[in-house]
Amino acid sequence: MKDKIIEFLYRTIKIPYSFFFKNNEPWGVTVSSLLQNETGSLGHDLGQFLLTNNYQVQDSLEEHDIFHVLTKIGTTVKEEVYMQFYLLGNGKKSPFVFIVISTGIVFYPNHYKSFIDCYKRGKNAYQFYDLDFFRLLHQPTNSIQSIFNIK
Repeated sequence: MKDKIIEFLYRTIKIPYSFFFKNNEPWGVTVSSLLQNETGSLGHDLGQFLLTNNYQVQDSLEEHDIFHVLTKIGTTVKEEVYMQFYLLGNGKKSPFVFIVISTGIVFYPNHYKSFIDCYKRGKNAYQFYDLDFFRLLHQPTNSIQSIFNIK
């Protein structure tokens, strides 16, 4: 039940968050166009991630799914909290990061150790959260993960 409540909160804040805090241009890509990238590239892996999870490209929020691809952190509510702790460790400080982390702390008190572990993993990676991922879609995913120590 708490997962449903949190999912509702995330969906509710996504539109105003995007409007007020995301002023980057949409990439203008589709799942099919991403899948046309070379196998093993960030673009292809993003397309595969979206296809596998039955997601569509979210205009101006494309990098969010890139974070899932690069960190290999899943998409359940708890995993979303893990990823935001990872990103905080990597230096990302946005209202969305703090909202998700706050709800995670309140709703998942038994997962503090995992949250801290994700934070440390993000801290050990070289800062990548603010890269221009659109320009990296043709690059091999494993190379990006290796260069930035994303584990």
